[in-house]
Amino acid sequence: MFLSLAGLSLRYPRANPGRAAVEGITLALPQGAVGVLIGPSGCGKTSLLRLVAGLERPDTGRIEIQGEVLADAARRLHVAPEQRRIGMVFQDYALFPHLSIADNVAFGIADWPRAQREARVEHLLDLVGLAHAARRAPHQLSGGQQQRVALARALAPKPRLLLLDEPFSSLDVDLRERLAQEVRTILKESGTTALLVTHDQLEAFAVGDVIGVMNKGRLEQWDDAYSLYHRPASRFVAGFIGHGVFAPARIVACHHGHCVETPLGELHDVADCPLPSAYPGGECDVLLRADDIVHDDASPVRALIERKAFRGSEFLYTLKLDSGERVMAHVPSHHDHHVGEWVGIRAEVDHVVTFPRQPQSAAAD
Repeated sequence: MFLSLAGLSLRYPRANPGRAAVEGITLALPQGAVGVLIGPSGCGKTSLLRLVAGLERPDTGRIEIQGEVLADAARRLHVAPEQRRIGMVFQDYALFPHLSIADNVAFGIADWPRAQREARVEHLLDLVGLAHAARRAPHQLSGGQQQRVALARALAPKPRLLLLDEPFSSLDVDLRERLAQEVRTILKESGTTALLVTHDQLEAFAVGDVIGVMNKGRLEQWDDAYSLYHRPASRFVAGFIGHGVFAPARIVACHHGHCVETPLGELHDVADCPLPSAYPGGECDVLLRADDIVHDDASPVRALIERKAFRGSEFLYTLKLDSGERVMAHVPSHHDHHVGEWVGIRAEVDHVVTFPRQPQSAAAD
């Protein structure tokens, strides 16, 4: 494996090590893959990036790249950041305003022979689509263009690993998603292995081959986007990714095996669902995502529209059932119902995901 982290921990402050910024992180990233760390503010994702970069020393665990040990707490081994051959891209670009775009890209390879340096700069500016702007100053470019320059500059010395810390956070929403897709293309075309930190799920899905969800310093799941969404490994991941709710349910025996009784009726596609004996009395909470709930006027199950959010092609409805439970639903935007209106809904769940019952089932978003 290209990048390997094993049992990595970091505690602050060092004088009184009580709070774990990173706790027991183990993960592996293949060569050429793009990994993404996502989670709420303060979950430890940037601290983990700093450990990999060598800006922090781990309290426990080890870091390896291509079989080379860069840090090992047990052996008190720590390779200096400048010796790790790791590039970094920050959210503030940090371009030199007095240098041209080409000179910014060339900054980290100033000791290369001139012809080789110029060829590398030309190649990278072409790769990021800014060959026409080589002689311009940074202030003459848009925010998205400046971030692509920062990416080209980080790639110039041919780092074996590229780290990106919230690289799109200062950009507007539409530009963030487009630039995230462009950056993924650039990384793939350059064959660069990368690890990126973000708080934006759409950004993570657009960029990452594998995504790690962090919570309170721990890695809850390290998986592809499809698995995170449809097969979350923990209740936290289920609630953090996407829109949805946890509804009280019961797994019971049915004529064909077992099924899940929910406020919206029985769910039968339960191939990955545990047996009723997995929970006391079969009682559990089932994850119902907004795309699991279908608007159907012919359905006997009715729900009151409490809130609606226009999303262009669809509405996101928050609905309250007669029983008091709330669910969420993505509904095509031409189905423009009013808040306070009752509509018919039904559950159409392809992946039934259950967790141990909690006293009060809560919204999952």
